[in-house]
Amino acid sequence: MIVNQQAVYKILEEIKPATLVAATNDIDEKEIEELEKCGCFYYGENRVQAFLEKYEKYHGKGHWHFIGTLQTNKVKYIIDKVDLIHSVNSYSLIDELEKQASKRDIKIHILLQVNIANENSKHGFTIEEMNNVMVYIQKCSALIVDGLMMMAPHIEAEQTRPYFQQTHELLHKLKRDFPHHPLKELSMGMSEDYHIALEEGATFVRIGRALFKDEQS
Repeated sequence: MIVNQQAVYKILEEIKPATLVAATNDIDEKEIEELEKCGCFYYGENRVQAFLEKYEKYHGKGHWHFIGTLQTNKVKYIIDKVDLIHSVNSYSLIDELEKQASKRDIKIHILLQVNIANENSKHGFTIEEMNNVMVYIQKCSALIVDGLMMMAPHIEAEQTRPYFQQTHELLHKLKRDFPHHPLKELSMGMSEDYHIALEEGATFVRIGRALFKDEQS
């Protein structure tokens, strides 16, 4: 896969003022440098080992986010290398993030992953759990909850709208009830549905396929 420069420029322009997080899982550090040349400075990885290899080789000005499922035993390898973890989806992961951040005397910015449609195939907290999760995090002095992340069901794009709306409404409720955390970011929307997500308040869109093309094309 290689960067489709025209697509990157187009998407960067149309999503303003939201932030593009390029899902860079399937490209190497050279293509990430091409993204930077196009003005994309946020890169989302979802496999720890592959991320670490790119991290060592990339020397640009971009920012790394972790957007995939994060195993607790891998937290220590990335916690001081990423600006934001989008996919905090369990109490055990919260505990490990707090432990490792405290060891390094750093603050770590996180998004809580919400399984908004209660799908068995997806990770994340239910809407009903979120209040208890926020109460639990109050004891975690190293964690800063910047907002929420969600993945819409695999359905027609327009049919995803209610799920984005529910996530936005949940964010406002949590912000009201837990004002000591920023709770201003909504990471939602991917290549097939980011237009709808933006209309419903997304501040980060995680886009991969729409930014790239096959090397032969």
